[in-house]
Amino acid sequence: MARLEEARQAFLDDDEEDEVNMTMALDQLQDVMDAPLPRRGVAGGSCLGKRANIERARVLMDERMHLDYFAETPVWGPSYFRRRYRMRRSLFLSTLDRVCARDSYFLQKCDACGLVGLSARQKITAALRMLALGVCADAMDDYCRTSESTTMECMKRFCVAVRAEFGEYHLRQPTRADFLKQLAINSARGFPGMFASLDCMHYEWKNCPVAWQGDYGDREGKRSIILEAVADQSLHIWHVFFGLPGSNNDLNVLDRSHLIHDMLVGEATGMTFEVNGQEYERYYLLADGIYPPWSCFVQSIHQPDDEKRKHFASRQEACRKDVERCFGVLQARFAIVRNPCR
Repeated sequence: MARLEEARQAFLDDDEEDEVNMTMALDQLQDVMDAPLPRRGVAGGSCLGKRANIERARVLMDERMHLDYFAETPVWGPSYFRRRYRMRRSLFLSTLDRVCARDSYFLQKCDACGLVGLSARQKITAALRMLALGVCADAMDDYCRTSESTTMECMKRFCVAVRAEFGEYHLRQPTRADFLKQLAINSARGFPGMFASLDCMHYEWKNCPVAWQGDYGDREGKRSIILEAVADQSLHIWHVFFGLPGSNNDLNVLDRSHLIHDMLVGEATGMTFEVNGQEYERYYLLADGIYPPWSCFVQSIHQPDDEKRKHFASRQEACRKDVERCFGVLQARFAIVRNPCR
C-alpha cells in the first residue's frame, strides 16, 4: 500500500494527461489486489475455499455397531446378523481378519491430527451392505459413517482382497476327488455320469455407453452382460465365463468360453461310467434345448409321447434347475446382481 501511494504522488507532478492515465491504471491495479482468491474445488485440499469436513462421530458409531452386532449379548441376534450381512458372524470375523491382513487399507488408523479413523468393521460393513442390499454408496453414511467416495473405495478394495485371499481355493478347477463326489451324488439322483447343470444369466447394464448399446442389447430391449455358469445341487459354481455382450445367446457364449476345452483336458479325463450296458468316457452336463446335441450335453425331451419319456423329461428338468436356482439365490442374497449395474 505504501508503494502505491508513493507511485501515485510521483505521477501527480506530471502533466494532466499522464496524471489521469496513471491514476486509472493504479486504480485498476488496486482492484486486482483487493479481489478475493479463486476458490478451489471440494477436493482441493487444505486451502482457502475448501468445504469444512463433516464431523461424522465415527468412533461413537463404531461403538454402537459393536453393541448392535458384535457384543456378547448383541441387540440383534444371529438371525438378524445373517440376514443383514449375508453370512454368520464367525465367518464375517474370519473374513475381516484375512482381508485386513491382505490389505492394510482396512486397518483403523489415525490421521495427521491424531483423530481416529474408520474401523475395519465399518469399512467392510459398508462394502457388504452395498453388495447385499444393492443400494447406492451414499446410503452407507448414516450408519457406517463412510462418505460416498470412501464407500466405493471400500467396496472395490474388499472385492479385490476377497478374490486374492479366497480365489486360490474357491475359483479353482474341480479336482478328481470333486468329480468322483459329484458323479456319485448325481448317480444316486438317477443321472450316472452327470457332473452339474449349465445355463446363462443376463446382468443388466444401466449406464451402458451409447456407442455400445447396439452390441449389448438383449432380446428384452435392455443392455446386459452375459454370465455363463456351471452349478451343482449344493449351489457351488464350478465354471464361470462372464463379460460377453447381451446380444449374444447361449451358443455364442459357449463358442467363446473355455468350458469344452476344460472338459476335454481336465481332471475328469479317463473316468468312465456305464449306462444301459454301454460304457462312456466323459462326463456330461444337463442343459436346455438351445445347446447342440453333443455327447457332453443332455437335454430334455420336447413333447414326450409316452410315460418313459415323460418321466425322463421331468427328472431332467428338475435336476437342470440347479443352476437356475443358483442364479436365483445369488440375486436374492446379493441384490447388487439383481439390480441394474451402474
